[in-house]
Amino acid sequence: MADGDSSLPALTATRVHHIGMSVASLDRALAFWEPFLGAKARWRMLLERHYLGRHVGYPGVKIDAAFVDLPGGAILELLDYRVEGKRQGDEGTANPGNVHICINVEDTRSAWKRAVALGARAVVPDGPVEVDAGPNKGAVVAYLRVHDGITLELYQPAPKA
Repeated sequence: MADGDSSLPALTATRVHHIGMSVASLDRALAFWEPFLGAKARWRMLLERHYLGRHVGYPGVKIDAAFVDLPGGAILELLDYRVEGKRQGDEGTANPGNVHICINVEDTRSAWKRAVALGARAVVPDGPVEVDAGPNKGAVVAYLRVHDGITLELYQPAPKA
């Protein structure tokens, strides 16, 4: 299928609804995200509906789940699948299938310190770095690993000229 295939109907998406993350422990994930974002989960419940197994590919699955509001209106969906054989993949960001969540912040250094205080591990031990070229020149960024090896990127836009 070629890009821009005119035989397909136009996409009518309006916004990102949520970003889902599978986690080893919902309690541990919430122990990071709620204090980091400064907000309690919108809801938390054990999902165990018939459609769910067909939807996610694990018949009869139960999922301990929570929605946490992210800045800008998207939702972080945290999912603790209650299945046998879960295993964490290699956390390196170069690995295919690895994803990260990037949060725009006013001060990368203070957000980085906050994340580390809540248990995040710095990818680069000396903290945030300034982008020195390209369209984001002057921005200040940092990668951290949070629960389950998930990568959190902090992004402070470049000062306005």
